[in-house]
Amino acid sequence: MAADAPLIINVAPTGMVPTMADNPAVPVAAEAIAADCARCRKAGGAIFHIHARNPDETPTYRSDVYREIISQVKEKCPDAIICVSTSGRTHKELAQRGEVLDLDGDVKPEMASLTLGSMNFPRQASVNEPAMIKGLADMMNERGILPELEVFEFGMIDYAKYLIERRVLREPFYFNLLLGSLGTVGATPFNLASMVASLPAGSTWAGAGIGRFQFTVNSLAVTMGGNVRTGLEDNLFMDAAKQRPATNPGLVERIARLAVAAERRIATPAEAREMIGLPPRS
Repeated sequence: MAADAPLIINVAPTGMVPTMADNPAVPVAAEAIAADCARCRKAGGAIFHIHARNPDETPTYRSDVYREIISQVKEKCPDAIICVSTSGRTHKELAQRGEVLDLDGDVKPEMASLTLGSMNFPRQASVNEPAMIKGLADMMNERGILPELEVFEFGMIDYAKYLIERRVLREPFYFNLLLGSLGTVGATPFNLASMVASLPAGSTWAGAGIGRFQFTVNSLAVTMGGNVRTGLEDNLFMDAAKQRPATNPGLVERIARLAVAAERRIATPAEAREMIGLPPRS
């Protein structure tokens, strides 16, 4: 991608781990997630990476909960790209992790996360067996949902190429490169540049940093001509010293200011679809 290409901002507002006790700005209920997405859309967000929670704030895979969230987000952000999570940190069965992929009609997601391997997070493992990865990829292919390919290690890029050779993954390719989580690849300029250089030709990529590394990796991605993922899922604070709690709109606004300084225009959802290779909205 050219260094002056429009910048796609992918927002992960909730995640699986942060609670309102960690930061009161974490949106958990459908109404709160939709309201935050609306504010982030106004600030420049184009893609919303959605996780669903139960009323007690624990993660859920249930499609009825996702249906309500997506419906409310689309009501407030009708042009936004919706990406849902198929995370395996809590739920281990294909039927559970893939239930959200069966949503159709007005609430059908355009994208869904697909983590390309297993790894440790600070407090738990995320297990993604080869059969699970293929099963989820097959479900996405059958339903016309684009995988949001999540990469935490160099080997996951090699595995993506293996799956591409076998037509399990098919163009277009959108990669989230997530650096800085304890137990996975470190958030260094060398690592990010090396990962980008290793991607399949024609890939669209976004840089994400976990915790205090969020702004560092986002900044590198902006100046390298890539795109960014930001949001409270990855980082609860505006500063590395953890003195200033963040909000989702505040994180997006910070990236928008950086984009202005780097002379990069913020991509609209329609432009993001074209850049990624998604079908235009009917």
